[in-house]
Amino acid sequence: MKKTSTRLADGRELIYYDLADDTVRDAVDRRPLDATVTTSEIRRDELLGDSVAVASHRQGRTYHPPADECPLCPSEGDRLSEIPDSSYDVVVFENRFPSLAGDSGRCEVVCFTSDHNASFASLSERQARLVLDAWTDRTSELSHLPSVEQVFCFENRGAEIGVTLQHPHGQIYAYPFTTPRTALMLRQVAAHKEATGGDNLFDAVVERERAGERVVLEGEHWVAFVPYAAHWPYEVHLYPKRRVPDLLGLDEAARAEFPRVYLELLRRFDRIFGENEPPTPYIGAWHQAPFGPLEDFDGVTRDDFALHLELFTIRRTSGKLKFLAGSESGMNVFINDVPPERAAERLREVASS
Repeated sequence: MKKTSTRLADGRELIYYDLADDTVRDAVDRRPLDATVTTSEIRRDELLGDSVAVASHRQGRTYHPPADECPLCPSEGDRLSEIPDSSYDVVVFENRFPSLAGDSGRCEVVCFTSDHNASFASLSERQARLVLDAWTDRTSELSHLPSVEQVFCFENRGAEIGVTLQHPHGQIYAYPFTTPRTALMLRQVAAHKEATGGDNLFDAVVERERAGERVVLEGEHWVAFVPYAAHWPYEVHLYPKRRVPDLLGLDEAARAEFPRVYLELLRRFDRIFGENEPPTPYIGAWHQAPFGPLEDFDGVTRDDFALHLELFTIRRTSGKLKFLAGSESGMNVFINDVPPERAAERLREVASS
């Protein structure tokens, strides 16, 4: 992998990740852009103890542009985009309309390929490995920023999820705090550790699932299963078999196997509802240990956390979505219409031939 860092016309950082070591990236952003102005503010909810990012400048962000005006495609002739060069393998840049900025963290866009009509599932294993390497590199770099406590790499896919740019891409949020969902996991890890005299909760969950009926697929270094208490109609958790706290902890064997396993999962997701259905909307979310202090979690360390990816869709059946209505949105109590055992069975049925 070759990494080339440059700056866009408004001062934002852009980084090319290339498969070929001799690739030259010297294209200049020719757009007449003013400096980016953000209004991100983190507000603490005193009743719930969580935080909300208030970012009014995002109201003006790009919204469903036509394909020939996509800001994530390479620049070509007089059509200038966020990527100055005429091609790329993987590129990462600071979001022009970030939810988090400055002392409130940082937001980045990760473009998986220059092909506007592709998807992550259509990438080659070599391309998918380059994305993994880019995620890992950005996790490392962002973790050293003074304002950052947690790094979250994720992909939103599909208009139903709320995606406003159809080009295959994901995002990275670098939070200035430990996110509420991660804090819940850490509290459960601490309670389990105390109750069992030191056992690890993540290890116990993975061991139980590997012995059960909800495993979707398993490789030498990774295992994917539908969790016992899945919140979403089709939800898969992907774990490396050797527990590590973050992407930086993966060894070469796990990195080498990841593309094959993850691409297979994504392709199965696109077949859940039948060949004639539109592509399945999903969220793919990496959970990594915070880089900030963990004093609030009763002796838990970063090494007690287990890196994993959660992949889920909001489509519950053909032509129908799972909406977060009263119980889910009002009380955070999910109601799942698809038994996890049936979801796992279906995901095994649609395996690639």
